[in-house]
Amino acid sequence: MSETAPLLKITGLTKVFGGQRALDGVDLVVNPGEVHGLLGENGSGKSTLIKILSGFHAPDEGRLEVNGNEVSLPLLPGQYRDLGFEFVHQDLGLLPSLTVAENFVMGDVAASRAMTFSWREARRRTAAICEQYGVDIDPSAPVDEIRPVQRAVLAILRAIEGLKTSRVLEEGAEAPPSLLVLDEPTVFLPKQEVGTLFSLIRNIVSTGSSVLFVSHDLDEVRQITDTVSVLRDGHSVGTLTTAGSTKRDLVKLIVGHDLQPGQPHAVGRTRTDDIVLSVRGLRTTLVEEASFDVHRGEVLGLAGLVGSGAEDAVYALFGSGTAQGELTIDGSTVDLSDFTEREAVQLGMALVPADRKNDGSIADLPMEDNINVTVLGHYFTGGRLDHSGLRDNARTLLEEFDVRPQSPTMDYGSFSGGNQQKAMMAKWLQLSPKILLLHEPTQGVDIGAREQIYRVIKSRTHTTTSIVASSDYEELATLCDRVGIFVKGRLLGFLVGDEITHAKIAELSMGRTDDVLEAVGHDAASDPSQTRQSSPSQGTE
Repeated sequence: MSETAPLLKITGLTKVFGGQRALDGVDLVVNPGEVHGLLGENGSGKSTLIKILSGFHAPDEGRLEVNGNEVSLPLLPGQYRDLGFEFVHQDLGLLPSLTVAENFVMGDVAASRAMTFSWREARRRTAAICEQYGVDIDPSAPVDEIRPVQRAVLAILRAIEGLKTSRVLEEGAEAPPSLLVLDEPTVFLPKQEVGTLFSLIRNIVSTGSSVLFVSHDLDEVRQITDTVSVLRDGHSVGTLTTAGSTKRDLVKLIVGHDLQPGQPHAVGRTRTDDIVLSVRGLRTTLVEEASFDVHRGEVLGLAGLVGSGAEDAVYALFGSGTAQGELTIDGSTVDLSDFTEREAVQLGMALVPADRKNDGSIADLPMEDNINVTVLGHYFTGGRLDHSGLRDNARTLLEEFDVRPQSPTMDYGSFSGGNQQKAMMAKWLQLSPKILLLHEPTQGVDIGAREQIYRVIKSRTHTTTSIVASSDYEELATLCDRVGIFVKGRLLGFLVGDEITHAKIAELSMGRTDDVLEAVGHDAASDPSQTRQSSPSQGTE
């Protein structure tokens, strides 16, 4: 093996499904000791390429070299481990009911032929590995009780250790560099915790191994990668050095053209002086106090650090979880302490949660079942369900919201993240809700789908007022008429107009309470409906 040989070299990789070329002569080179980004819209071929590397798909054409040695294709099941590949996907493959240590060693337990297994040793080993990589996770903690970022780190550490034990080497031989493939590892992580994961990635590549980082988040890609390769419609369209590239360069390669600045705003503002929703004295486990009004036709953003209350507020308003306070929508007032999700829907509210997989859909059911669940009552005739009508409705919605492929019978979980999210929007917007609550609406979707979702939100403001809680401050700056700032459980005020910028939202979200109150005082007062008051027990508007 040459010292300069790439860790991974793919040449002319082609895969055809039913006459359609998912990959068409794709080339990819990953060098030792680098983080290599793999970008592309949903349907560009990224998933197919990864599945070929894992042995799940057999390519029709192409060559594969690993550490300078040619490897015959297709790969056999499990062969990727012998080559030094390991994969961590969005779902992480963890069992929530087991502890950290149990998840870490469950492969060893399954493979062991011993009559007994030392769980004390398993906990000790897990703790030692976490310490080695500078990670603080309690080996005895159940996985469903640790933070999302800790779950992602656990899955990655387990993959790294799996690489060390799976390769058969001659005695005294040094293992060649390994490749860790991370497929959307940050998709369900709060923005503020991504840095922990990136520290681990840098630690991995410092040993000479490499990371193939698949993501739709261009800011994260530019922060962590050394090199970026882009696929479009199954073709390789370019490889760039990250440090020498701009975000605009990447966008142009991904979508094939420049995106015009401010496009989402082109629909126009439809906010009126009419108040459609009033919230008074909202309190939850994270929200100490929040009182505010929402105007018909506006897009209201909620921003703050993890645990500040911004993300908790949208679920509380929908009757999910424990809350106190009052909510008034078009003159109907309810007590939030016994408010339910069913009542929220009856009042004209809808919620698109951040975790669409677990909280907003059933992945194993067809798309038509997922998208029609909110209108089943409209399709009962003579005590029987009109299945033909439901399928026609699903087809119409899939076409209207540009969900691809437009196949109502295909399982929801088989669609890409962006198309799943567009379907979730369609599921609720077909009801023309008065209030649409969204938490991380473009999490894990590609840049093309993101622009489409923004357009959907803005184009519906004549019938639907939206409240968006997001940790993506650029998203809030793009979408919102006002942005409320949460700090330590309190909604302190609002940014309006030209003050709504990524930098300003970030600055205030991380600021001290007194500094934020001073900064948003003018902004809130500039809105005639807002009167910020100093006492936490009084309304912030």
